[in-house]
Amino acid sequence: MANTSSNIVFDDIFTINDIDKEGKKFDRVSRLYAHSKNYDMDLTLDYNVEVFPLRSGESFALALASSLDREGAPSRLRMETKKPTRTATSGDQTVYKFDGGSAEIVTAYASFGGLLMSLTGSFRHMTSVVLGDPVYLLVRK
Repeated sequence: MANTSSNIVFDDIFTINDIDKEGKKFDRVSRLYAHSKNYDMDLTLDYNVEVFPLRSGESFALALASSLDREGAPSRLRMETKKPTRTATSGDQTVYKFDGGSAEIVTAYASFGGLLMSLTGSFRHMTSVVLGDPVYLLVRK
């Protein structure tokens, strides 16, 4: 049996605190604000409300994976990039920026075809999230 855990670079359970608190900008897209149960992380995530309807107060599992291949092989969609510094622009499913609010707390930013995510918390929980690398968002209720 293949070890798929090596694909997972982050996972936790989040509870939604608010949705569209700054107003709704698009018909089929909402922005949720959530806090994680295990790692004390804050999440802001754009999502399609028709594909994955969510409500404030609900909990969901979120994982970030470096590949969708069960064997852990890099995705065929992976794009070669120059060595990134603090920002990268190599495709639609990419960790494109890290901000260090303090020595301990960081924010990772990713884009999924224009739907944005920011994940803020201790850098220790995001050591496997690599700037410029492809990342896949996996969510389930």
